[in-house]
Amino acid sequence: MRKIGLIVLLALFVLSFGMTAAQGSNILIMARAADTTGLDPHTQTAFASFRLLELIYEPLVNLDENLNVVPSLAETWEFGADGLSLTLQLRQGVKFHNGADFTAADVVATFTRILDEATGAAARANYLSIASIDTPDDFTVVFNLSQPDVPLLAALATTNAAIVDSADIESSAVATVANGTGPFKLDSWTPEEVTMLSANADWWGEGPLLDGIEIRIIPDETSILAALRAGTIDFALLNDPLVATLLKDDPAVKLNAVPAIAYHVLQLRAAVEPLDKLEVRQAISCAVNRQEVLDVASLGEGKVTGPLTMAAFALPPEDLFCYQQDVEKAKQLMADAGLADGFTLKMIVANAEPPTALTEAQTIQAQLAAINITVEIESLELSVYVDRWLAGDFESAIALNGGRPDPYTMYARYWQSTGNLSNVAGYGDATLDELMANGRAETDPAERFSIFSEFQTYLAEQAPWVWLYVGYEYTAQQSYVEGFIPTPTDSLIYLAQTSLNR
Repeated sequence: MRKIGLIVLLALFVLSFGMTAAQGSNILIMARAADTTGLDPHTQTAFASFRLLELIYEPLVNLDENLNVVPSLAETWEFGADGLSLTLQLRQGVKFHNGADFTAADVVATFTRILDEATGAAARANYLSIASIDTPDDFTVVFNLSQPDVPLLAALATTNAAIVDSADIESSAVATVANGTGPFKLDSWTPEEVTMLSANADWWGEGPLLDGIEIRIIPDETSILAALRAGTIDFALLNDPLVATLLKDDPAVKLNAVPAIAYHVLQLRAAVEPLDKLEVRQAISCAVNRQEVLDVASLGEGKVTGPLTMAAFALPPEDLFCYQQDVEKAKQLMADAGLADGFTLKMIVANAEPPTALTEAQTIQAQLAAINITVEIESLELSVYVDRWLAGDFESAIALNGGRPDPYTMYARYWQSTGNLSNVAGYGDATLDELMANGRAETDPAERFSIFSEFQTYLAEQAPWVWLYVGYEYTAQQSYVEGFIPTPTDSLIYLAQTSLNR
């Protein structure tokens, strides 16, 4: 009894302290369940990493809330008449957080680093058309291309292409210094506990309006919900729809819910037996009830999706191979593969990103039992999961992968033989290479739609992955938090224009 009393008193102290901190300063108190897995913007793949690094670093261009390409470190841009060059005029007067001037030399150094295979850059495949880079002056960059590359501009709009100080590259300090040009500076990072950011007073944009951001890691999202309701935090990232939906009718806390383009997917590595058999992959696709996975894991908050999730290219799921569950067809396919008695399939999930992953895996586990596939689920810490995933050290995986406004930039790293994550995808063939190459070079919108319709139809038939559904991007905020704009990519870039009007 005495111990319980002490815990209650401690909890009250923490709540009161947090409320004082949140109400008495211009520091935004933010909570989220997962922490960044590293500070190198070019190699990170976890959403949790992007949500921190995009506040510190900036790419040449960015995406707004409508997925339009907008200026960032580049103010204007133009493709050459032959499509073989992209010229960008850089913003002048920008400084890195350490006081160094931003110039074209930093762009050259950044993309030289990204294109160096030894770097392990996550988005390297999107920039392989860059044959050379010219800098006519300190604020002009010309990407000379080996072929027309329509999606290149949109491909630049990512933290994985953030511009870093050339001096940090030369000293191999990129992974440790967090020296960007963005609206906030990294003051301290205590992994899995708290991150402190301060406003960059020299930022080129209109803002930031906050003095800083305190990011608290609270692994249990129900505790984040309680903290929001208690008023001890101002703003929160929520990934679990089972928690977020509890705020729908809450008068005191505002819930932002934006349809996502990130997709939940069951990844099957066709590089391992027996997933190398087409019939086995197709059987798994036919046996999975995608709507049931969505309903059980995310309370139906979302919709079943095919490979392309952006509205301009998405096909109706019912037009794709076996998107309606067909257990009898799945059994026949297993028999055709000589595996009517089934096999054991090992499946990895991350225990933090997304929070629905384990439930998705368990639902699929029950569904695949109907065709004699025994699923063994291995739940991993996020950092361990990311390492295993990047190494292709798995048979199957439940993943939440980021979407992009253009199909090529979304999938170039996976579904090309030259893709830097082709080993993670575990499958490739000449048809995918051809479709991706054609879609990259085609300028006519109708023709691009046709190419990428064939692309996603083919992917669904080959079933290297089983696409499940798209959900919502959730953030929550107190009523006095003003100016934040939620986006389909879950980006926090609009925290630079956010203010506290207590």
